[in-house]
Amino acid sequence: MIENKHNRLSPAYGFDDISIAPGSFTINPDQTQTTFTVGTHQLGIPIIASAMDAIVSTSFAVDLGNLGGLAVLNLEGVISRYPNPQEAINRIINSKPEEVIPVFQDIYSHPITNNLIGDRISEIKSKGITCAVSVTPANTKRLSPLAIEAGADILCVQSTVTTARHESKSIKGLVFSEFLKTINVPVIVGNCVSYETTLELMETGIDGILVGVGPGAACTTREVTGVGVPQVTATLDCSSARDEFHRRTGKYVPIITDGGIRNGGDLCKAIASGADAVMIGTPFAQSTEAPGGGYNWGMASPHPALPRGTRIEVGVKASLEQILFGPSSITNGTMNLVGALKACMGMVGAYTIQDMHRANLVLAPSIKTEGKHLQRSGYGAP
Repeated sequence: MIENKHNRLSPAYGFDDISIAPGSFTINPDQTQTTFTVGTHQLGIPIIASAMDAIVSTSFAVDLGNLGGLAVLNLEGVISRYPNPQEAINRIINSKPEEVIPVFQDIYSHPITNNLIGDRISEIKSKGITCAVSVTPANTKRLSPLAIEAGADILCVQSTVTTARHESKSIKGLVFSEFLKTINVPVIVGNCVSYETTLELMETGIDGILVGVGPGAACTTREVTGVGVPQVTATLDCSSARDEFHRRTGKYVPIITDGGIRNGGDLCKAIASGADAVMIGTPFAQSTEAPGGGYNWGMASPHPALPRGTRIEVGVKASLEQILFGPSSITNGTMNLVGALKACMGMVGAYTIQDMHRANLVLAPSIKTEGKHLQRSGYGAP
């Protein structure tokens, strides 16, 4: 560990740096419970789809809801700006690489239409599916009442970095402790990466925390601003704050690791690090149900002056059901994510997601390469 005299530099670990140690006893995967609860809403699986336009359409939200997960609709995306959002998405995915950022900026400069917000939420609710929506802090006061009136069940307030204390030149910014008194749905807030910030946010009364700054495949925040913390360390710190808050108050506020999860192994490591659920982007962008047609881009990509995201081509690999539940036709862990989680839970003796939080983690930077020479050379090995 490298430290200066002010302790400003400390080690931090990502998914590739650690491994989960087997438990002292094992159980059959079919005995494990993968439910996740936020507010009064219980999901069958602890997997949430990111509020990205290339991933979550109203039809995608219905499909994922029917499979036990939750999709978050971006209220500031194309779904609330265009009567036919797929036309805007097609324009993005058909743009030349050198043109895509200006195209982003043009498409997302089109004004948000209030009526479209209600229409999109109604499309999801009419199918009996729990509807979650996402807004930025700047638009929370304006858009959230419209969404809740239309039937939204869960509100996510998302920005690149979220804190309970924010200074600006505005007369009155978003104060969560005051805002929460005006609504009656669970509020998930993000993103943050530290113990102190998580604890302060929980003390405002929020119902869930998104963890992660810049780890997503389509996000360039870390490259553009240099800001971020690897996801294992961020999840460990934020989940420690959750446990302390629960000890103090009796209220359990779930932690959701958001971004950087590429396969079943990453998902399991996030849960073992203390996450109650994960938010996934690119693996869902690879589904046949995603509107992006094998492309993905970050929510901060259209920033008019400092875009912090890019369009990436991820390809279309399988149906949503196959990505979540298999059967898998490949060996890299990107299909049957729920099967991988249940298998891991069995190996560590975890009946529930919260049991997984007691699994032992080890520093293991060679875990992906140890003994895998033939796999890495392309020949394959048992």
